[in-house]
Amino acid sequence: MTLYQHIRHPHIASRLADGPVRVNDLLPHGSAINRFNTRVAIAITRAVGSMWCAYLFALFDLISLPDAIHAGASAIVSWVAQTFLQLVLLSVIMVGQNVQADAADKRSEATFHDASATLHEVAHVQEHLAQQDILLTELAQRMGIKPVPVIDSGDESGPGGAETGDPES
Repeated sequence: MTLYQHIRHPHIASRLADGPVRVNDLLPHGSAINRFNTRVAIAITRAVGSMWCAYLFALFDLISLPDAIHAGASAIVSWVAQTFLQLVLLSVIMVGQNVQADAADKRSEATFHDASATLHEVAHVQEHLAQQDILLTELAQRMGIKPVPVIDSGDESGPGGAETGDPES
């Protein structure tokens, strides 16, 4: 006999079955068109979101730099703002976002494993407490007192329902 009955939250089983969330898990996989569009989008994003693409864009932009220099200061400012920064920074920002997404996936997986380990440890603590309940019940019977059963009801007023926690009130 234990004084405590653990009621497992239903989310625990589904969380263990699903595993940690990864970016690729969130992509659409339904129809053939969705899968094709997803593959094309990922391929373009990986290509444009690489430092090699940033270098290529920088070289491409440098082709028009001599014309901007000959046109004067306003043309140079326009070239930097509209041509160089937009194309080159686009790829650099995407590289940074990819690095951040990978880090977020790793943090998510670490948090998932931490939570799984914590649940495992809590299960052992619950078993330990159940064994203590058995011993406390035996001691209470030897002393001639009746142990108060406690059920996981969420009642914060304590055993017996009274504010004082006194089972006799």
